[in-house]
Amino acid sequence: MSKAKTLQTGHVGLNVTDLDRSLAFYREVFDFEVLAEGKDEGRRWAFLGRGEQLLVTLWQQSEGTFGTARPGLHHLSFQVGDIEEVKATEAALRGLGAEFAYEGVVPHGEQATSGGIFFTDPDGIRLEVYAPTGADPAAAPTAGAPTCGFF
Repeated sequence: MSKAKTLQTGHVGLNVTDLDRSLAFYREVFDFEVLAEGKDEGRRWAFLGRGEQLLVTLWQQSEGTFGTARPGLHHLSFQVGDIEEVKATEAALRGLGAEFAYEGVVPHGEQATSGGIFFTDPDGIRLEVYAPTGADPAAAPTAGAPTCGFF
């Protein structure tokens, strides 16, 4: 019998410093619904998703900003249906004053047609929203390295 034969990613849990700020960000950018929430002082958390599908959990149990030099999460990526959804997400992020790793929609690699936007949440967690096609084939932001490497 195979181990984990039907394996797929379930949800992703993120530590945040300010649950209210992160809830506002993730709900605005991704149109997530709050599926459940813990409001006890010192034990604040939120389960985010759509319908009954849990996608992201937020845990208010950290301080400082996301450390890219430490082991752990590199970035969290979301695939959308087409490049227009990527651009709509980019517009929402610009309205929030989000920081971007690159300017505009960029390809995943040299001459790739998949691509997206690369940005950080309020705690500095690196995020990506991409479409599998529709990015203009062009030079990648960092030659010889995957764009999602945030180099």
